[in-house]
Amino acid sequence: MAIDYQKLKNRHFPDLEHSYTQRDTMLYALGLGAGADPMDIDDLKFVYEENLVALPSMAVVLGYPGFWLKEPDTGADWRKVLHGEQGLRVHAPLPAEGTVVGKTRVTEIIDKGDKGALLYSTRDIFDKASGKLLASVSGTTVLRGDGHFGGPSGPVPPFHALPERAPDATLDLATIPQAALIYRLSGDYNPLHADPRVAASVGFPKPILHGLCTYGVATRAVLKLCCGNDPARLKRFDLRFSSPVYPGETIRTEIWRDSATQVSFRARVVERDIVVLNNGVAEIA
Repeated sequence: MAIDYQKLKNRHFPDLEHSYTQRDTMLYALGLGAGADPMDIDDLKFVYEENLVALPSMAVVLGYPGFWLKEPDTGADWRKVLHGEQGLRVHAPLPAEGTVVGKTRVTEIIDKGDKGALLYSTRDIFDKASGKLLASVSGTTVLRGDGHFGGPSGPVPPFHALPERAPDATLDLATIPQAALIYRLSGDYNPLHADPRVAASVGFPKPILHGLCTYGVATRAVLKLCCGNDPARLKRFDLRFSSPVYPGETIRTEIWRDSATQVSFRARVVERDIVVLNNGVAEIA
């Protein structure tokens, strides 16, 4: 079954109400490695109920409609789907607990022919009580098996170009072997991140870390390096996924200070010296 461009682009997603507690907020931060240093008072606010603050990247796990591309009426070959890019716009700080409403829509599908297709989607997250828009989460999904469906061939937004000089600052944040098993409790139960047999079936020597967990680790690094660890200062966080991370590896985030309000960044795994997040750009208040 091939992709029906108009049907998929106009797909209706019901509003998704999502309630979360302080425990969920702490568990999300723990999945990203926050609290690894028990003496780091400044990180304690993400994992301890006293004056608890939500990490802005937690928006990516709120109001999420699930792996809907697995539904047969989409026409997509879900076995060949990859997470290509992730973006975040923060409009207001996330409450440490509450109920939000996620509104998802497909914004475009690009036909890349033999290279497959690119599906762009956006999810707006609203506070249910006030109606305030809290965050907008955007993503690019690579549909490797679904080209030649007759859709538009462009335009495709360009990747953010990184400076060619050495980074202005770096920060290494270690992950633990159990990182994926903790992070999955925030809602992504894909067995690829837990079951060695599933990982082996798709060519990985062991379960890989969720891409959005790596995304969150890089968010923590940018907060520390550029925002005084104040989540209210982060307004945008966009990047491209370039390689998987294995739990237990160290993620080194490299940043370039483009201006007072913008930084470029990428992240690499120290142990294998391979870039895992690329073409990153963040906006700082």
